[in-house]
Amino acid sequence: MNVAEQTKAPGPLIQAVGVTRTFGRGAGAVHALKGADLSIPPRRLVALRGRSGSGKTTLINLLGSLDRPTEGAIYFQGQEISSMPEKKRNELRRRSIGLIFQSYALVPLMSAYENVEFGLRIAGVPSGKYREYAEQALDFVGLKARMKHRPFEMSGGEQQRVAIARAIAHKPTLILADEPTAELDSKMGLQVMKVFKDLVQYEGMTIILTTHDPAIMEIVDQVYALEDGRIVDEG
Repeated sequence: MNVAEQTKAPGPLIQAVGVTRTFGRGAGAVHALKGADLSIPPRRLVALRGRSGSGKTTLINLLGSLDRPTEGAIYFQGQEISSMPEKKRNELRRRSIGLIFQSYALVPLMSAYENVEFGLRIAGVPSGKYREYAEQALDFVGLKARMKHRPFEMSGGEQQRVAIARAIAHKPTLILADEPTAELDSKMGLQVMKVFKDLVQYEGMTIILTTHDPAIMEIVDQVYALEDGRIVDEG
């Protein structure tokens, strides 16, 4: 391998190429995205911003293979995933992508450990790895000591960190988070962002999140704005 090959920047981890997503038909059609382009390299913490209804959640769903574009394509590690059969998209998502939601989406009657273990079962991780992976993930987010607690015994910030542990326990390459700090106060929100920064720095993950918070936009590596169904790089 020559020096040029050694120093060449890595290719994008995930791309959206000319992506359009239209809901409905005819005069009532809503064009959430209109030829949007996005290219994210590995090991980045990226924010998507835009007013309510700008298409941020639509884009997150497309990048996470939860939905298909009306036009255009989504590529993950150089492979087009938007045209895959649903079964293969589901397998890819379970194996390589972690999803985090604004509402935490924890199972109320399960402990923190059981919530994370449940995520490992869905991801198809061998049962012999459940305890190791779950405890590693909870330790990473600083909650190993509270792994027997149920969600109602935890603060909002702790619940969101359990949700993060569940999303990272199967060691995905990409994390997608839709307004992950919207229900938290500023202190708890910054705690969650520190976890995200550490995941990028120490675990080599790539994280794409949506947000309205200007403080978070100061922390991330890159901010993209959604304007009129297209994506603008804000540096």
